[in-house]
Amino acid sequence: MFKPYVQNQDFLIPPSWEDKIHKNHPVRIVDRVIESLDLKDLYDSYNNIGPSPYDPKMLLKAIVFSYLNNVFSSRKIENQIKSNIHFIWLCGNSEPDHNTINRFRGKKLNEYLKNIFKEIVLMLAEQGIINIKEIYVDGTKMEANANKYTFVWGKSVAKNKKKMLERINELWSYAQKVAKAEMKDTAVIDYEKVSPEVIAETIRKIEEAIKDKEIPKDIKKKLNTAKKDYPRRLAEYEAKERILDGRNSYSKTDHDATFMRMKDDKMQNKELKAAYNIQISTNNQFIVNYDIYQNPGDTLTLPSHLETYKDLYSFSPEIVTADAGYGSEQNYEYLENNKIESYVKYNYFHQEQKGIRQRKQPFSADYLYYNEVEDYFVCPMGQKMYNIGTSQKTNESGYEQSITRYQAENCIGCPLLGACHKAKGNRIIDVNKRLRKLKQKARENLLSEEGIKKRKKRSVDVEPVFGNIKQNKGFRRFMLRGSKKVTTEFGLLAIAHNLKKFCA
Repeated sequence: MFKPYVQNQDFLIPPSWEDKIHKNHPVRIVDRVIESLDLKDLYDSYNNIGPSPYDPKMLLKAIVFSYLNNVFSSRKIENQIKSNIHFIWLCGNSEPDHNTINRFRGKKLNEYLKNIFKEIVLMLAEQGIINIKEIYVDGTKMEANANKYTFVWGKSVAKNKKKMLERINELWSYAQKVAKAEMKDTAVIDYEKVSPEVIAETIRKIEEAIKDKEIPKDIKKKLNTAKKDYPRRLAEYEAKERILDGRNSYSKTDHDATFMRMKDDKMQNKELKAAYNIQISTNNQFIVNYDIYQNPGDTLTLPSHLETYKDLYSFSPEIVTADAGYGSEQNYEYLENNKIESYVKYNYFHQEQKGIRQRKQPFSADYLYYNEVEDYFVCPMGQKMYNIGTSQKTNESGYEQSITRYQAENCIGCPLLGACHKAKGNRIIDVNKRLRKLKQKARENLLSEEGIKKRKKRSVDVEPVFGNIKQNKGFRRFMLRGSKKVTTEFGLLAIAHNLKKFCA
């Protein structure tokens, strides 16, 4: 009645794994694509010392195929290699363990994966699937593999350091009062130049000056605490400041991760989580460039992201489309200087189109008439507002902005006083004339026929890529720690995403 069932059947001629793999299976695409790559630099990074390592091409195939199949854990990859027929065929019956996979993924690939990614993108471009001269840019925050309860805040470090130095200066001032003759040096501690050695030397001088004096118990206690703890604590604060490197926070379990507010917070309580800011460029929903940043905002990332694009392909993109998170003077100027045609919104572009901002802020300086020849603005009542001076302002990235002030001549008795402005005296407005011109140009581009097409396409080109990675692939939290390893891990995700679409 039944077909033969023999578990331990021996074969005179063993069956071939090749016959078991469907000719159109994605594993064959992964195999062919990686076989076509130039991996000479990766091979050259190995030496002849010790036992023979696994072939890096085989390991790369196994890891990329596992990411393509939503398998990200090194232990699960090891299990797939031992039990899944597609992995067995792909690895040629080799069985690297999870430690080998993790070392290769976390260390060996760091320097070489971006070039491997580039070769695959260029292959797609050669086949006419994508156009790498036109890109759509967007970013998202992705949770780091870090404990969310072990954090260090930059403001807290600065505050505690300042308090400690103030207490030292208090002790110094007290020592000068009770032992003026012995205290030849009257200088207080310089907050900017302080070091653990300076603190220790300062405490020694204070002790030396008041050793024969009768001092209150609370002063003795403070001095003992300072002698015992302050040099060590200052060294800790300085070490934390080096790790922070201008950031507002970091996680103790992943020093490169910064605490950010996540959009996918299910409790809606604005909980901060250790995360990385992922920036990508896409074309036809294929990823053509990626970068990892430690700052939560998108605004400061665009010039750097486009520079890495230029380094990767030896030319800048011709057309860039991005949302309002990237609309800043620095970014517009970078795009203009590099002769890149751009369709980048500024923060209140949509409110302008719907008339919301005009209704809420009808007297805003953005809606006042400006006479460029004679350099004056006209207030809502028709009064001229003249230039009273220009100042320079530097933003957090070090970019200098020029701000010009204009003042009305006489606001006394004006019927719009209180609605137009609420300050005492004549109205003063601060205007960034350069940004005003750049926004006008951006507005014209965005409202053009081509601009409308680009804006519509952006939302269905770059945003679905993040949706696919987070929702379809289920990748919402990195497996590795440290910005270098995280960059490698996202690079593997990008390659897997591109090959998955290529297979489709």
